[in-house]
Amino acid sequence: MKPYYQDKWVTIYHGDCREILPQLDVKVDLVLTDPPYGIEMSKGFGGFGGFGEPIARKQYPDSWDKERPSQELFNLILACSLKSIIFGGNYFADILPQSTHWLVWDKMNTMPTFGDCELIWTNIKRKSVKKYTFEWNGLLGKENYRYHPTQKPLGLISLILADYSQVGDLILDPFLGSGTTCYCAKKLNRYSIGIEIEEKYCEIAAKRCCQEVMELI
Repeated sequence: MKPYYQDKWVTIYHGDCREILPQLDVKVDLVLTDPPYGIEMSKGFGGFGGFGEPIARKQYPDSWDKERPSQELFNLILACSLKSIIFGGNYFADILPQSTHWLVWDKMNTMPTFGDCELIWTNIKRKSVKKYTFEWNGLLGKENYRYHPTQKPLGLISLILADYSQVGDLILDPFLGSGTTCYCAKKLNRYSIGIEIEEKYCEIAAKRCCQEVMELI
């Protein structure tokens, strides 16, 4: 199986993670990923009778958040590591194992049409809830560049990686999107594997992670 992109720190595969994961046959130190939630965010906001129209609807096809992963796929993902961190955990609570250690991302939201927080499921053996406070007004997040409708802040992903992994660890993101997990892992001297089904996002992720770009940031 040939990677779409590879360097010393990052390996990116273009394809469906349901097909690629069984071929990897590798154990990683941490899974950190943001799957589609299956709530059809591309159809508009639920509040105020559908008030507003997300940026994603104008830029991306309506199918980007139409279907959530199955329990079988989650089982496949969780088998890759003893530690997994999954964004949007409340949307998968019926098919993921019970968690005693949740993460809460407080977005410091100032717009009533966006969620104030995001719940992040983990299977880490702690009995606590950890909160990250990082301003992010929905699709108007404070990043220099926004490539993907569900792109997460570099700062937030970096904090999570710093808290739950170590230098030299291998990180897996089977829903890579525009490559934020691999980008942050490389900046923090962690190895990473990313899988993305859309080739345009593979290309963006590869460009973000290439050494020439990393050296400029």
